[in-house]
Amino acid sequence: MSTTAPYGGLSAPESRGRTDIADRVLERVVAHAVAEVEDAGGLAPRVLGVPLGRDARDVAPRVTAHAEGQVAIVKVAMSATYPAPVRDLARRVRDNVMARVRELTGLEARQVDIEVTRLIGPGPGERRVR
Repeated sequence: MSTTAPYGGLSAPESRGRTDIADRVLERVVAHAVAEVEDAGGLAPRVLGVPLGRDARDVAPRVTAHAEGQVAIVKVAMSATYPAPVRDLARRVRDNVMARVRELTGLEARQVDIEVTRLIGPGPGERRVR
């Protein structure tokens, strides 16, 4: 009969230290999670409200995120591809952000605020609704 301690003789993982995830890392995880959702796009950087480029699907959304303990608070400003249903798109983005944050960081994203600030047309070569 073996009398070795669990974890190969080490103390339990939760008593060996802690892992902090920087807000910037959390923001990148959220931006990638938004990009994974079809019809979700980003916003061109702005100076004094003037866009420096075009809002498009291949541009990153504006994200702010902050972790307090094991809870993440997330705000996303993004564009939506016209004619995608905005309410459904926001729900899909929120669900994906919550799942990916939990999966990749171990944090619980309980509050995910989404602001859709622009509608963008279909890309070149895509069908337009008339």
